[in-house]
Amino acid sequence: MADGRRELPPHLSLPPASKRPCFRPAPRGPGPGPGHGSGFANSRYRSPESLLDCAAKAVAEKWAFERVEERFERIPEPVQRRIVYWSFPRNEKEICMYSSFQCRVAGEEGPSAATGAGAAGSGSSTSAGGGGGGGGGASAAGTTSSAVAGVVGTGDGLPFRRGIRLLETGCVENVLQVGFHLSGTVTEPAAASEPEVTHKVAISFDRCKITSVTCGCGNRDIFYCAHVVALSLYRIRKPEQVKLRLPISETLFQMNRDQLQKLVQYLITAHHTEVLPTAQKLADEILSSNSEINQVHGAPDPTAGASIDDDNCWHLDEDQVREQVKQFLSQGGYYGSGKQLNSMFAKVREMLRMRDSNGARMLTLITEQFMADPRLSLWRQQGTGMTDKCRQLWDELGALWVCVVLNPHCKSDEKSSWLRQLKKWGDMDVCPLEDGNYGSELPNITNALPQSNLAQDSLARPRRTVFSRAMEACELHWQDSHLQRIISSDLYMSPAYQRDQGDSLLFNPQGLPLWLDHVPTACARVDALRSHGYSREALRLAVAIINTLRLQQQRQMDIYKHQKKELLHRGLTSTSTLEGWVGHPLDPIGCLFATLTETCRMDDDSGMDTGGTEHHFICGGESYLALALEVALMGMGQQRMMPEGLYAQDKVCRNEEQIVAKLQELELDDLLVQTLRKQALQLLEAGPFSGLGEVIHRESVPMHTYAKYLFTALLPHDADLSYKLALRAMRLPVLESSGGSGDVGHPHHGISMVPSRYPRWFTLGHLESQQCELASTMLTAAKGDMLRLRTVLEAVQKNIHSSSLIFKLAQDAFKIATPGDHPPDITLLNVALELGLQVMRMTLSTLNWRRREMVRWLVTCATEVGLRALISILQSWYTLFTPTEATSIVAATVMSHNTILRLSLDYPQREELASCARTLALQCAMKDPQNCALSALTLCEKDHIAFETAYQIVIDAASTGMTYSQLFTIARYMEHRGYPLRSFKLASLAMTHLNLAYNQDTHPAINDVLWACALSHSLGKNELAAIIPLVVKSVHCATVLSDILRRCTMTAPGLAGIPGRRNSGKLMSTDKAPLRQLLDATISAYINTTHSRLTHISPRHYGEFIEFLSKARETFLLAQDGHIQFAQFIDNLKQIYKGKKKLMMLVRERFG
Repeated sequence: MADGRRELPPHLSLPPASKRPCFRPAPRGPGPGPGHGSGFANSRYRSPESLLDCAAKAVAEKWAFERVEERFERIPEPVQRRIVYWSFPRNEKEICMYSSFQCRVAGEEGPSAATGAGAAGSGSSTSAGGGGGGGGGASAAGTTSSAVAGVVGTGDGLPFRRGIRLLETGCVENVLQVGFHLSGTVTEPAAASEPEVTHKVAISFDRCKITSVTCGCGNRDIFYCAHVVALSLYRIRKPEQVKLRLPISETLFQMNRDQLQKLVQYLITAHHTEVLPTAQKLADEILSSNSEINQVHGAPDPTAGASIDDDNCWHLDEDQVREQVKQFLSQGGYYGSGKQLNSMFAKVREMLRMRDSNGARMLTLITEQFMADPRLSLWRQQGTGMTDKCRQLWDELGALWVCVVLNPHCKSDEKSSWLRQLKKWGDMDVCPLEDGNYGSELPNITNALPQSNLAQDSLARPRRTVFSRAMEACELHWQDSHLQRIISSDLYMSPAYQRDQGDSLLFNPQGLPLWLDHVPTACARVDALRSHGYSREALRLAVAIINTLRLQQQRQMDIYKHQKKELLHRGLTSTSTLEGWVGHPLDPIGCLFATLTETCRMDDDSGMDTGGTEHHFICGGESYLALALEVALMGMGQQRMMPEGLYAQDKVCRNEEQIVAKLQELELDDLLVQTLRKQALQLLEAGPFSGLGEVIHRESVPMHTYAKYLFTALLPHDADLSYKLALRAMRLPVLESSGGSGDVGHPHHGISMVPSRYPRWFTLGHLESQQCELASTMLTAAKGDMLRLRTVLEAVQKNIHSSSLIFKLAQDAFKIATPGDHPPDITLLNVALELGLQVMRMTLSTLNWRRREMVRWLVTCATEVGLRALISILQSWYTLFTPTEATSIVAATVMSHNTILRLSLDYPQREELASCARTLALQCAMKDPQNCALSALTLCEKDHIAFETAYQIVIDAASTGMTYSQLFTIARYMEHRGYPLRSFKLASLAMTHLNLAYNQDTHPAINDVLWACALSHSLGKNELAAIIPLVVKSVHCATVLSDILRRCTMTAPGLAGIPGRRNSGKLMSTDKAPLRQLLDATISAYINTTHSRLTHISPRHYGEFIEFLSKARETFLLAQDGHIQFAQFIDNLKQIYKGKKKLMMLVRERFG
């Protein structure tokens, strides 16, 4: 048939199915009669397959049908039928993969890699996945519905689930397979608001892959619609009910001229509106001897399968992939869009695991849209970094490309093509850098930079993008014979006679294989094997890497033993791992942990993952689960430098929390506890190679989060070890000054800002909060154990430098120590009090918006501890509180009725507490009389001597530092307490500090002035005579003075009724002292104020000014010759301000 294969004329528009030209040179006998379409063995009976079926299966999966036709001149019809029959996909999981985002079957692995691993290094060998395509080809036809019972996330709305429902409810009909083309109708049942609809579905397939789908529903999505799913599953589950025909070209060949003409005419008649124009055009072309169509040997057949040169891959709507990725990216940082993009990345991994070439194809499409994101250029122009969510998506994109290019069966031309594409993306200006906005300190994937060369290499380091590691991975290969043996067998070991040689680089002393490589690179190989479905091979390589890490850890401990004395003498080390494994772009620790734990997952009877784990053992007797725990502990405990940049530092914290979360899912049995204890001891003894060693670098990543997990996990099994680990991890040396930590006895002396360094620790606040969490966990666990509590307290005082965090720690300890339904734990209460006292000392001389809350809490805590604690803070108040805090909050709360009741104090105890409070009050009043005098007087009310002392302090301070408002407040207090003469004295002192200008008629002190004058008036004529000169001197506001004058003339003085004094009962005259002085001052103030107001008066204030003059006249008339004075005053105004004609006219109208 291939003899006539030619390119078709470009102007012919043919169906989008397989269109290779088909031509038969010789007849093959009669065609199949009616009823031959289902002549296959019933798939429900598990009889042995015939040799014909076995051969047809292999050919149908591997060879294009055109190659079969080329290879054999004559193919018997039964053989053709079996090849066509077996060419349809046989695994429902593949249909599910292309019809939903989530299609992970419990325990699912890719095709066996046993054969592939052996040839992994060839680089050009073909495999089931080499050309792409589903790896489930070996499964039998007619896979039952139980095969997908374990699908995760199978919501009813997913196309796959809807397709199953359509199939099971009998909605699939008229199914016909013609060659490599399957068609049928699927009826969508009527819904509440929609009628029943029937859709025509057509599927083209080749070599067990669906290559094209068409559905009348018009679905526009990345995945197949439910109707395509229903038809596909019908063919898989009920193959015996499908009418099967050979490709249409075979049927046509068996017809004579009359039959062919009849077929064409009936076809045109049945579809004349659609087919007739095309049929006439083709007829004209065929009848023209010079037409291009006559130059082609044979004719296209959409049912004859793909040609040899066609890519053999599953149908993927590239336009829809582009469109959806573009749409998700345009939605910015919304949670839903990020979730969808992560689901697409998961789909890529799923395709890679099934060795489907669409995995790399889909990843390429996704990457193109990521690179076309307009936000990239915007971020670059503005010099701002992308959001964390977006940054994580780019990281996953880069990691996926590493997996793709590290495919063990990747052909060299494929790898070269990917490398060119990656370089093209990486050279674009908008391509994100690997570490965000800062230069990278991380070495490349193939070799680690020596620490000594870091300084000089940092300037010349090339630009590293998110694709740099994938480009470097293109240089890696799988041809190393030692690597091949590691991944090919569980039994690969060194010969026994070589095990005594301690310098072997390939095996450890026990003979187990090692893989000496840059650790993240080695783990990238593991991830690539696992991602491409080689789970067993990934597991073997992971074990070899762990054995290598173990050996390195042991050698590091040996090195440290020889250097221990020197390092401990210095107390600091410059040795630290340049590249951290936690937070690394390739996530080496997470990769090893996932690889080892996957094989230990527990499934239920239906194959669903239960979420639990169980031990699986390797040949050497070790548990994969124990190895996973060990490598996670080893990686987390690695001493490593804090990377540069906000994103890199945040990623370290986030990755650490992710690993801890996975560790917490493990149920610790005896074997895992033994592993935990062993690794914990090694981390404590590993010196500078461990973040929990005795000496660490000043800028190494803190171990607080990790130590909290270790402490919690080890506490029930080895309390001493857990506390030793956690206490050592409390360090945060980056906050320590170069001269060492501050005095533990006075922790506030050790407070220092983060030393100036570039780059900064952007996550320092998070790290300090984790340090606080670790301390809180220890305090909670040590409840009731005074010795351990004291040890933890000392560690807190030494290492935590944030007052707000220490306060939080104190609050936590207080809550734990005072449960509502149990008596308080006095040991933990004392610790909370100690921490609170430290906070008070730390914040005493600094600004802190929570200071009042802290002070109130400390008093509450001391109250819970008892009387002695309260007396102690009262006696040492000057080291803890400001005078204002001590009097207004501390002493006031201590002396409150609620405190007395809470402590159930007897009389001597109350007196002792009150005496301390009074002493505090007098000391504070002496130190800060302005703010503490009133509180001191209040606290000393019940003790005459103390009260007199406080009053004298106020009098002494009145002439110097106190303001009129403070003195007025105390004066009012004195009057309220029944001391009117003392109140008068204080009010007089306050008046000497006051100055009220002519225009300050709304001054807040006016009420105090009126009150002081009223007090003087009530005391008698002498007191009024004494205060009026002060009022005249201090108050220049005419309205205020007139108000005072009016009040003094309304009643007789001396109404206070002071013993020993007589009240005359007569009203005072304004013509006599002392009111004459006040009247003159008032008139003078009115005159001055009038001239001042007229200087800048505007017409809109004329009415107000006239009213002001009316009030002035009332005051003038209080004098004997007041009417004359006022008339002269008005005349002067008319003469001086005659230019203000309108105003003067108003004055004449009102006053003549």
